[in-house]
Amino acid sequence: MNILGSNNDRDNTKIPSTLPLLPVRDMILYPAMVIPLAVGREKSIKALEEAMTTNRLILVVAQKNVRVEDPSPDDIFSTGTVCEVLQILKMPDGTLKTLVEGVCRAQWTDFKLSDKGYVEVGVQVVNDKVEKTPETEAIMRNAISLFEQYVKLNPRIPIEVSIATGNINDPARLSDTIASHIGIKNEDKQEILELVDPIERLEKIIRILSSEIEILNIEQRIQKRVRNQMEKSQKEYYLNEQMKAIQKELQQKDDNQKDIDELRNKIENTPMPDQAREAAQKELARLEKMMPMSPEASVIRTYLEWIIDLPWEKSTTDNLDLKRAREILDKDHYGLEKVKERVLEYLAVLSRVKKIKGPILCFIGPPGVGKTSIAKSISKSLGRNFVRISMGGVRDEAEIRGHRRTYIGSLPGKIIQSMKKAGSNNPVFILDEIDKMGADWRGDPSAALLEVLDPEQNYAFGDHYLDVDFDLSKVMFITTANTMHNIPNTLLDRLEIIRFTGYTNEEKQKIASMFIIPKQTQQHGLSEKDLIIKPEALKDVIKNYTHEAGVRNLTREIANLCRKTAKELEMDKNLKQVIITSNNLDKYLGIPHFGREKIAENGIGVVTGLAWTEVGGETLTIEVNKMKGKGGLILTGQLGNVMKESAQAALTYIRSSAAKLGIDEDVFKEKDFHVHVPEGAVPKDGPSAGIALAAALASLCMEKPIKKGLAMTGEVTLRGRVLAIGGLKEKVLAAYREGINTVLFPESNKKDLADIPNDIQKKIKMIPVSHMDDVISLAIDHEKNKRLKKNGGNKK
Repeated sequence: MNILGSNNDRDNTKIPSTLPLLPVRDMILYPAMVIPLAVGREKSIKALEEAMTTNRLILVVAQKNVRVEDPSPDDIFSTGTVCEVLQILKMPDGTLKTLVEGVCRAQWTDFKLSDKGYVEVGVQVVNDKVEKTPETEAIMRNAISLFEQYVKLNPRIPIEVSIATGNINDPARLSDTIASHIGIKNEDKQEILELVDPIERLEKIIRILSSEIEILNIEQRIQKRVRNQMEKSQKEYYLNEQMKAIQKELQQKDDNQKDIDELRNKIENTPMPDQAREAAQKELARLEKMMPMSPEASVIRTYLEWIIDLPWEKSTTDNLDLKRAREILDKDHYGLEKVKERVLEYLAVLSRVKKIKGPILCFIGPPGVGKTSIAKSISKSLGRNFVRISMGGVRDEAEIRGHRRTYIGSLPGKIIQSMKKAGSNNPVFILDEIDKMGADWRGDPSAALLEVLDPEQNYAFGDHYLDVDFDLSKVMFITTANTMHNIPNTLLDRLEIIRFTGYTNEEKQKIASMFIIPKQTQQHGLSEKDLIIKPEALKDVIKNYTHEAGVRNLTREIANLCRKTAKELEMDKNLKQVIITSNNLDKYLGIPHFGREKIAENGIGVVTGLAWTEVGGETLTIEVNKMKGKGGLILTGQLGNVMKESAQAALTYIRSSAAKLGIDEDVFKEKDFHVHVPEGAVPKDGPSAGIALAAALASLCMEKPIKKGLAMTGEVTLRGRVLAIGGLKEKVLAAYREGINTVLFPESNKKDLADIPNDIQKKIKMIPVSHMDDVISLAIDHEKNKRLKKNGGNKK
């Protein structure tokens, strides 16, 4: 590229008034410059071809934004350079390579698209000729002098450019030549191009050169300082090596050797298995042979620190006093008898045999029922250390087993990290939310937990980072989950399941009175006399401001009352006490959050079913209607596949039993049935609504209503058998909350009645059923239907 240009003496007065336009990206072209261009845009190619067929002239203008593919008038600068096309070379991909030479400055007007597909603009040539005066000569010499200094400091510009510049006598050409070689932004180059007066251009270039020379001088000073520092570091390294050699001759130890001796003493004095000690000594021998500053030495030192810090044989002494343990568990938690009984059994066996393999308990229940908090109480009652890791969102097997030491920044897995944090080899170890684990291409963490949670294997747990077996058999593992569905069967097989059910409103009231209110008042700096919550107000808080199986939201609402009380007491010093009643509750907590609509009353084709959710039980209204059709079944309410199949099975049973139930079989040919479960935005699924669906269909076809105050749950088969379901306690609690007095449930679930509080069983009549015939005879109100018909006839 001949950027100095040629002696092109083309007469500027012969420049045509219109020329093809060639927009260019990231480049400013000055007159007298010869430069190659790569052209790929269709309009630009056509503009070059037009120039070659006419006078070889084209206007080259820089784009304001290089990302614009098809520039408009607003996207290009107003001043460019008229260029002569010297050569064009077509490339195999259809693009062009061209060589152009700048002729003169010009401003464009009348931007338009020609018939041939290229952009054509009007051209106004800029006259930049100037008379040469002594002042002009002085400015030119100053510019040449500064440019020579700039070239000496900038190794990217050949010295020949400086020599050639000194031979230029024209101020306009001198300014353009220097500007084309200075390493400045395109915006500054465009500003120089737009300056008409060559003297103004030279003055601007002089200012730029002065600034650039100062920057280059600073860069050189920085480079020199860095070079000197590197030489100093090399000198220090050489002297350090000499000092080590001298110390070795004098039998003196440097700091690195002292660290190695300290690590050796710790390895020898720390209780650990022989396998771990041998691995540590082997790595220590490698460390002695390495340079202290090498990356591998840092990796080995970190590994040895992990080996030394782990509690290989350090245990806490168990407190085996059963009465004390029971007192602690009762003090911290209300209810949860099964969990407390299991802990006391463990203590009793441990006191007799002194060493047993740690049990693997799994607490399953809705959020906020005390799964994690009772694990802390268990560690407190045993006198053991407590550690917890959350498994929610864990997708990488290395989170459990650790990374191999071949990776940079590798560490042991969460199991070994938590054991180090515990400081003993027999802590109470809780793995929270194991049903929230995932799996992807990095591995399945639940598969890694199979070894951790198997008493027959975890005495030799292998972490990839340690590469030495660690004994986890003394650890009491406790896992928690909200549901069993997402836990793999192989992992579930290793767990002892203990279910946590939702609390009744009465239980929540006792928990709030005994635990939550005293704890929250203390945390908010209140005494027992500062805040009084009346029992009826507490009932309203539970009923109208919370909707959960546990007590987390209840705790938040009580904390809210404590904050409001503290504020009132501080603002009014004469106020001695705040009493919360049902009448002023909304003043502190606002309008009720859960003013639920009352469930629809049972009637013809309307049945109350019972459902289980992760936050407890729910009542479910099932509505069935019929209209003219051909016996089709429409299902709405965002039902899942299992629930849809239950509806199909229920309809099949009713059709097969039509004669027995006194139903006209023509109704299944002449009518369509529409089954809808309200709250359509909420997904619903499961087989336990089978008998409710069948009862609703039977009621509609028989034109007899379902009894008031009755709800039901159970799976139905094609032959009408009623099968067992899960979550009976939660469903009965939901029925109790809605004031239902009779519940039909599968006879196979009679064993679950022991989990339902006695006071609720006294208020709700629990009727077991084994067949749909029992359901229909118990649920459908035959007498009421007769009365309705009779009254209707008289009225008419």
